[in-house]
Amino acid sequence: MEKVLVTGASGYIGLHVIAQLIDRGYLVKGSLRSRDRESEVRNALSKVVNTENKLEICELDLLKDDGWDDATQGCEYVIHVASPLVQKAPDDENEVIEPAKQGLIRALESSIKNKVKRFVMTSSFSAVGYGHDKDVFDESHWTNPKKNIGAYNKSKAIAEKTMWDHLKSLPESDRIEAVAINPTLVVGPSLSNDMGTSNMFIQKMIDGSYRASPKIHFGFVTVEDTARAHIEAMLHPSASGKRFILSEKNMWLHEMNKVLVENGYTKAPLKQLPDFLIKFLGLFNKELSVISGFVGRTKYTNSDNAKNILGFKFDGVDNAIVNTAKKFEELGIITR
Repeated sequence: MEKVLVTGASGYIGLHVIAQLIDRGYLVKGSLRSRDRESEVRNALSKVVNTENKLEICELDLLKDDGWDDATQGCEYVIHVASPLVQKAPDDENEVIEPAKQGLIRALESSIKNKVKRFVMTSSFSAVGYGHDKDVFDESHWTNPKKNIGAYNKSKAIAEKTMWDHLKSLPESDRIEAVAINPTLVVGPSLSNDMGTSNMFIQKMIDGSYRASPKIHFGFVTVEDTARAHIEAMLHPSASGKRFILSEKNMWLHEMNKVLVENGYTKAPLKQLPDFLIKFLGLFNKELSVISGFVGRTKYTNSDNAKNILGFKFDGVDNAIVNTAKKFEELGIITR
């Protein structure tokens, strides 16, 4: 039975990846920054799969060398999901960039040392579509980290570029197969009570925080499809060396809110904030200064690689948005 190391086992995407791998019959080694969260991870997974004798937990830190070689040893595949969490704009962007970059290097080098079959990195559309004036994006495009695009977007672009550059620098005989997964805004209920940073958009729209929404345009993909794409890219013979943008549909934020209102979440605002107001407020607020560069701009994403190479079919974004709202309600975080 083949074994897969999944870093970031307690995370929103990581939990879904592990659940689907176990469901497909793989043994999984999941990494946590601290074993204190092991019971939380096992409890979350036990709701959807039987983890007995199928899940091993190890402790890894993106900024420390300890344990990486042992973690990848005996694994046929590595899915590197772990990345620094960003709840708000940091004072120093390197607080986010360095862990993302150094963690990637540690995961990749240990995978090379132990000759895993394929290394799959959870990148992001953040590594594709920011810092330039395009409206339509595919996998050939790269984010420009020299622009004011926010620490998280920079961290994803720099970490993914580091992976490809590092592999190219090696003799061909030392390289391993690698893939990057570039999801757009990931939505859908978490397997744990930690709903994930991307779902905060939905929470803020339905908890009464806003009476109008910023005019922002996103690609959307479900967390289930995102997890499944990692596994398909891990296995497909033609996926090596490729990037895969994941996007089922593109919507303005107020269009997402319309889906929520139609399903009873009437606090979601259908009005849009004027672009000039966001840009003005961005002069005084670091987080809004990043958003101000995106307001009023369309970002259309092309997922042809996923569809044509992996044979991937996306489904369920609208239901995932509504089910996320229901999960926030069940957790007592919002009320209708």
